[in-house]
Amino acid sequence: MLSQWDCFLKNLGAWHGSFTRFSPQGEEIADTPTLVTLEGLNDNQNVHQVVRYLPPDEPARDVVVDYDSLNRSILFFENGAFSQGSMQWGPYSTFGGEFGLIDNDFGNGDRRLRMVELYNSSSQLERVVLIREKLPDSNIPERPQLKVSSLLGEWQGEAVSMYADLRNPDTFSSYLKIKQKDSNHIEQSLSFGDRTITSSARIEGSRLLFEDSDLPAQILLLPDGASCNCPLKVKLGHNFVLEMGWLLEPTIRQRIIRSYNKKGNWVSCTLVTEKKVK
Repeated sequence: MLSQWDCFLKNLGAWHGSFTRFSPQGEEIADTPTLVTLEGLNDNQNVHQVVRYLPPDEPARDVVVDYDSLNRSILFFENGAFSQGSMQWGPYSTFGGEFGLIDNDFGNGDRRLRMVELYNSSSQLERVVLIREKLPDSNIPERPQLKVSSLLGEWQGEAVSMYADLRNPDTFSSYLKIKQKDSNHIEQSLSFGDRTITSSARIEGSRLLFEDSDLPAQILLLPDGASCNCPLKVKLGHNFVLEMGWLLEPTIRQRIIRSYNKKGNWVSCTLVTEKKVK
C-alpha cells in the first residue's frame, strides 16, 4: 500500500484550468483562469505549490504553499484522488470540503477535476467552486454538462473507505439504481453491505432536490460531467455527506464522499468507482 505522501505525488504537474464559481442554485457567477503547479523538490521529499490566478484585465496573483508533510484533514487514495476540509462542523462557523479526482484509471492521467463546497456561518451552502484542469499535453476534451438522463440506470460500484482516525481502510461493493418516476421526479436506491437507502428527488433544471428528509439536500449537475451532492443547510443531530461525482465515460463514474456524524465530526472519505450495468 502506498504512503499518503506517495499518493499525493500523483498530483505533480502544471495543471492549466479555471476556477468556476457557482451559486447554491447552480448559476455560474464567475470564471477565473488558473495555473496550479505542484513541483517535487529534494527527490520529492518536498512539494512546492503555486496557484496562479489569471483574471482577465487584472494582474496575476500567486498563492504559494510548500509541503514537507500532510495535514490530518486530508486523505489521499492510491490513484491520487483526495479529499480535504473541515474536521468538525459547528454552528456559527464557516465549514467546507475540497475534492479531487484524476482521470488516470480510464485515461492518460492528464485531466483533473476538483471541487470546493463551502458553507457560511449560518451553516447554509454559500457557494460551489468547480475546478477543471489539464496537463499541457492533454488532448482529452471536456465532458458535456451532466444530465439526468446520463445518471439513469443501474450502477455496480467498488468502494474504498479511509478513516479520519487512520485505522485500516475498508473495501466493499455498492449497487445504485436511479430511475425516472415521472417527468419531474427521480427515485434512487443505494445498497452497500447490509444497508439499502432509498430516496426521491424533484428535478428543477440542473438541480435534483431531495426534500423528503430531515436534512434536505441537492445534487447540482455541472459542466464536464461533474456533480455536487450536499445538504442545503447543516444541522446538529444528523449524519451527512459532502460529495463530488465525475462521469468519466457514459458508463463509468467516480464519486468521492466526505462523511460526518451526528455530532458534526469528520469520520471518513470514500472513493467509489461505478460502472453502468443496465
